[in-house]
Parts: sequence; structure tokens; C-alpha cells
Amino acid sequence: MPQRRLTITLSPHWQDLLRVQASAFGASGYRGETLNFESPTAFFSQLTELRWALLQLLIGAGELGLRETARRAGRDLKHVSEEVDALVNLGLLERTTRGGVCCPFSEIHVDLHLTQKTKQAA
Repeated sequence: MPQRRLTITLSPHWQDLLRVQASAFGASGYRGETLNFESPTAFFSQLTELRWALLQLLIGAGELGLRETARRAGRDLKHVSEEVDALVNLGLLERTTRGGVCCPFSEIHVDLHLTQKTKQAA
């Protein structure tokens, strides 16, 4: 099974990104997966520091139960469960058939560009 890669992008023009990815897929097979956020605000509101810490803990760790995840993270089970639910909903974690969770990606890359805003005419 090939290792899965995820690229996180920030673009309000998600339809254009989807078209580019669809055309590239047919040409050369699997090129990784993409998760797009429409703005930095949307990105940072969904991927908080605590969620990043859980992703870092789970990437490459295989399947872990929620209790073990909480123990390794040094956090309480209730809050870890809530964070895991949010990451599952985003597609960054997956639930396993035995009730655990895992990060299906071997690599996660964030593609973030900051540019100067142009002034709009009044």
C-alpha cells in the first residue's frame, strides 16, 4: 500500500484547485491528497495548536485507542476525544474498525503563502 501524502492549501478559489488536481490525477496516478481552507482564519480556527500536537503524536504511530492517545499526549480523555472528533471530521485522522484512531498520512505539508494586499479604490 503506498504511503499517503496530504497537502493543506489556503485559497478562496477552491474550485480552480479542484480542477487542476483532477486533471493532474489522470496523467500520473496518485499525487497525494489536498485539504483546502478558504482563508488563514478558517485554517487556524480548525487546526489549533492542540490539534497539531495530536497530529504530530499520531502520524506514523499506527492505530491507537483514545485512552492511549490521551495518555501519550498528557491530556484528559474528554478533551482528546473532542479534538480527535474534529480531526476525523476534517479527514486528518481516521477511525479504525477496532475503535481506535490513526493518521493515514505519512506526510502532511502546509502550503501557505502570504502576500501584500492591494489597496482597493474607494
